[in-house]
Amino acid sequence: MIIVKSALIQRTLSSIKPLDQKSMEKCRLHHERLAIPLFSLGKVHEISIKLAGIQAKEKPHIKDMCIITMAGDHGVVEQGVSLFPQKVTLEMVKNFMLGGAAINVFARHVGARLTVVDMGVMGRVPKIESAPGTKFLEIKIAEGTKDISKGPAMTKEQAISAIEAGIQVILKETSEGLDAVATGDMGIGNTTPSAAIGCVVLERPPEELVNTGTGIDERALKHKREVVAKAIRLNKPDPKDPIDILSKVGGLEIAGLVGIIIGACSQRIPVVIDGFISTAATLVADLFHPHIRDYLFAGHISDVKGHLLMLSHLGLEPLLDLKMRLGEGTGAAMGLFLLKLAAKISNEMLTFEEAGVEGPKV
Repeated sequence: MIIVKSALIQRTLSSIKPLDQKSMEKCRLHHERLAIPLFSLGKVHEISIKLAGIQAKEKPHIKDMCIITMAGDHGVVEQGVSLFPQKVTLEMVKNFMLGGAAINVFARHVGARLTVVDMGVMGRVPKIESAPGTKFLEIKIAEGTKDISKGPAMTKEQAISAIEAGIQVILKETSEGLDAVATGDMGIGNTTPSAAIGCVVLERPPEELVNTGTGIDERALKHKREVVAKAIRLNKPDPKDPIDILSKVGGLEIAGLVGIIIGACSQRIPVVIDGFISTAATLVADLFHPHIRDYLFAGHISDVKGHLLMLSHLGLEPLLDLKMRLGEGTGAAMGLFLLKLAAKISNEMLTFEEAGVEGPKV
């Protein structure tokens, strides 16, 4: 376990425990008796058994769900790494609050509440009434990061503050009732620091992890790879030090997501991660504690280069592959739905004995 100069982070990390093996075994035995051919629902059984270990319950329960979408801007946008101007981050946060973005639609469909957090958006988000089921929090650590191709993204103190903010957000959500959480992001240019994080942690070249993001052409992609390589060469982040990585090539919303992940794990809450940016945050969170991975589900495989490499490093298999690459938490939202379904299998299906159905011949 990493030692950090933060009482909140250290206390949170100390609370993370291994999966409850007894609950998992009881859940597995229960699923063996369900009135269907043995484990014929495939991975749905695996999800339910893992949930039992996370929650330390023979029959896991998923009712209250929250998608936390963290937003922040990135100074590296100045280098022309994105197809969209930086102001779109602020405009999209407003759209989230109005209830008109893709993540709002997904959240309503799966029955999850949405919490949008300003971790480092440039400019002030206007005070408007949020749509039903959506909450907005302003925890602005700074007005975006600095250009990582010219120096560190932020100070180590800012990185720590952003992680602490994420922990505080998840603790607040837990106090309101929370059985599962999904991570989301919003930030023009954030595939660049995410790729840099991936290159550092996985020790891979930019060619394997830098992708087209919002849809840049081949020429811009080559430049983006050069920007990532320069940022790593200039800042020299330590691949074993999560705070160093975040401060040198990370993002404020990425650091906030790290806090969400480790905070949820400390509360025995399953975490469904979204795409490329959420997975970059997970790579960093994974460095903090050996049992982080136990609590994770990959909502989907993003249709961008490098995401599968990240998931493979974490030992995660995506639940879905719909060729999506939006972010916001959309893929993770669908993952939440599958977790809820898996928990219902444990609680609502009858066993052979309960249903009065003759079991298989031994």
